[in-house]
Amino acid sequence: MNDIFKIKDNTLFIDNVSTVALAKEYGTPLYVYSETEIRRRIDEIKTMFTEKYKRAKAAYASKAFLTVAMAQLINREGLLLDVVSGGELYTAIAAGFPAARIEFHGNNKSYEELDRAIGYGVGKIIIDAFGELEMIENLAEKYSRNVNVLFRITPAVEVDTHSFISTGHADSKFGFSMDARDEGNLNGIYSLFQKAIESKFVTLSGIHFHIGSQLFTNKSHLDALAVALGVYREVNDRFGYALPEINIGGGFGANYTEADDRKPYSYFLDPVMEEVQRFCAQYDLKEPTIVIEPGRSIVGEAGITLYTVGSIRTSGGGTKYVSIDGGMPDNIRPALYGAKYEAILANKADEPVSETVTICGKCCETGDKIIEDGTLARAERGDILAVFTTGAYGYSMASNYNRLPVPAVLFVADGKVKEIVKRQTFEDLIRNDLTI
Repeated sequence: MNDIFKIKDNTLFIDNVSTVALAKEYGTPLYVYSETEIRRRIDEIKTMFTEKYKRAKAAYASKAFLTVAMAQLINREGLLLDVVSGGELYTAIAAGFPAARIEFHGNNKSYEELDRAIGYGVGKIIIDAFGELEMIENLAEKYSRNVNVLFRITPAVEVDTHSFISTGHADSKFGFSMDARDEGNLNGIYSLFQKAIESKFVTLSGIHFHIGSQLFTNKSHLDALAVALGVYREVNDRFGYALPEINIGGGFGANYTEADDRKPYSYFLDPVMEEVQRFCAQYDLKEPTIVIEPGRSIVGEAGITLYTVGSIRTSGGGTKYVSIDGGMPDNIRPALYGAKYEAILANKADEPVSETVTICGKCCETGDKIIEDGTLARAERGDILAVFTTGAYGYSMASNYNRLPVPAVLFVADGKVKEIVKRQTFEDLIRNDLTI
C-alpha cells in the first residue's frame, strides 16, 4: 500500500483524510485523488529527467485523467500537456492552459478539430495520417501562422502488455510504418518529411512514437528508440535536416497489485538518454530534445474509488458476490481487458482478511465485475469499499450506462479536501434529451 495511505482507528485515510468521512459527506461511488502523490510523481520526473538532462521535456498525457482542475495543476507544475481530441483541447483552454504548451495528438483528427487547435495556437500537432499535413497547411495559411508538426511513426516492436493497450506493433492503427505507401510510393513517410521541410506553413519539429501502456521493462522503449534514431539519421542524410526532437511517448507502468513492480522513471530514461548521446556522437549528429508523455504513472496510484457495499450473496456455484453501488460505468477496465485491482474495506481497515469474494457492480451485465476472487475482511451491507490505483482511465472512461450518474471527483492534500468535479444528477442525465 502506497505511503499516502494510513490506517487509523480501523479506518483507511488517504493523504490524512478519512475515506469513510469522504464517503459520508460526498456519497459513493466517489473518485478521490491525492494531490500530494500527483506532485510527487511530477517531482520525480523533474529530478530524474527534465532537470537532469539539458535536452529533455515532459508532457502529461491527459487521456489518463483530465478535468479543468487537473489541467491547472499540470500548468502550475510546468509540464506540457498532451491532448487527443477537441474535447480535451477545449478543457485545457477553458482551464487557462497556455496553448503554446499543448501537443495535439490523434489518429483521425477532424478538420474542425485542427481548425480549433491552430486557431488557439497549439504548440505542436503530431501528424498521424495521410492527408493531415495538407489540412494543417490550409489552416496555417488561413490563420497566417506557422505550425510545428511531428510525424508519428510505428516502430513495429513487441511489448509485454495487453493487446488492447499495445500501440507500436506493425499492425497498429497508429502512426506511419517505415514502408508506408502513399499512392504507391514506397517512401511515403520520407516524402511527407520532405513536404514538411519545404512547406511555407509548417515547421518539421520531429518524430513521435508510443509503443503501449503499463510497461515494466525498458527493452521495448530502447528497441523503438533504435528505429527512431535510424529515421532521425536518414532525414539528416537525405535532406540535411536535423529533427529538433524525438518524442518517445509514455507507457511507464503503475502498481495495481502486489504482482506489479513499478520502476522509477530513471530506469527507463537514463538508458534512453545514454543511447541518444552515444548514437549522435557516433554519427556526428546534433542531439535532439527527448520528450516523454507519462499519464498513468503520474495519476494511477494517486487515485482510489470509494463504493458502498450493498447486497451480498453466494451463487449456486459457490462464488460469494459482494455488490457495490458502481461498477462498469465508473471503471470499465476489468470488463474491457481484464484489468486487476486490489481493495480494502475502508471502515474495517485493520480487520484481518477472512473471505475470498468477487466484487461486482450493479449493472445488468454478467461481466460487471471489478475484482474476481479477491480477499477482504468480512463484508456487510453499508461497508465502504476502497479500490486502489483507479486514478488512470476511471473517470476519463466513465459512462452513463444503465443511466448511472458519473461520480464526483475530489482532490485531497494533507488533510484538506477540494471538490473538483460535481456528481452528475438525474437532471444532468436528461439535460440534452428532447421530447417528441
